[in-house]
Amino acid sequence: MSDASIQTLIRADAAQILHNVVDELPDARERLAYVRSMTEQAATKVLTLVEAAAEDAEAVRKKGRELSDALNRLALSTNISQDRARHLMKLCAAYAADAASFASREKSLHTEIMMSQDFQDLSGQVINKVSRMLERAEPPLRDLMQSLPPPPEPLQTDELHGVQTPDKALKQDDVDDLLASLGF
Repeated sequence: MSDASIQTLIRADAAQILHNVVDELPDARERLAYVRSMTEQAATKVLTLVEAAAEDAEAVRKKGRELSDALNRLALSTNISQDRARHLMKLCAAYAADAASFASREKSLHTEIMMSQDFQDLSGQVINKVSRMLERAEPPLRDLMQSLPPPPEPLQTDELHGVQTPDKALKQDDVDDLLASLGF
């Protein structure tokens, strides 16, 4: 094969690849926007639920501690004449202390869950950056493609088409692979 024919073949392959990339850009932007939207919705929902649960846990903790202290004082009071009443109050105090301890642990857990949601902000920033890059790259690439000869025939690919719906959504590994392939 001559150098000219090799160069022609390389240009044809490059043109085919460029055509494929340009054709995939709108779909890639739609997919990134969908992932960003779903991630943001999920993070917002989790944060809202955790904030509400943390408030509830704090209220239960405070009330449990107050109840425990009051029942312990009442159980030690000399005005109570029945041993059974004292025993019952001690059981109630122990229960209230357990409830307060449980609420304290739950509040700590909710704080950890909230802190683990920081991925949404980072992934949103990455997706926005990639989306803006794709938006800037698409028009010049389309202009370039118009100046090139059309590809001979499209390559066979096993790509997904359209925005992913919940029943056909990408798995987390697919998203991680996509971001890794983009250098993130």
